[in-house]
Amino acid sequence: MGVAARRIREDAGTAALTRWKAGIPEVDDEALSVRFTLQMLKQGAPGSSVEVRVPPWGAVQAIEGPTHTRGTPPAVVEMSPTVWLQIATGTQTFDDALAKGLVQASGERSNLSAWLPLVRLP
Repeated sequence: MGVAARRIREDAGTAALTRWKAGIPEVDDEALSVRFTLQMLKQGAPGSSVEVRVPPWGAVQAIEGPTHTRGTPPAVVEMSPTVWLQIATGTQTFDDALAKGLVQASGERSNLSAWLPLVRLP
């Protein structure tokens, strides 16, 4: 069994996101930003019917609905860290990224538009 991920403080996550968006990220800012926004998604959309994957930095199960105990969840959404952070911060919409083929989504509840963006940065 794995160790539970440590919760990212809001000030640390927001600072990493701000540097990422400004184009002056520090070494770990992309990873921290991805994990922080995935944490926000999980908080805002609790459940486990959709697995959101942002390799190599993280994945969460979120959104209410049918749960699973083994194998692939009923719905999976996967994208690159850059695309995820653009969507999470409102720079790009989920629907636009999906239409451009930047997001791979399968399953009944795989449209995340209702929960995004997660944070708006100046």
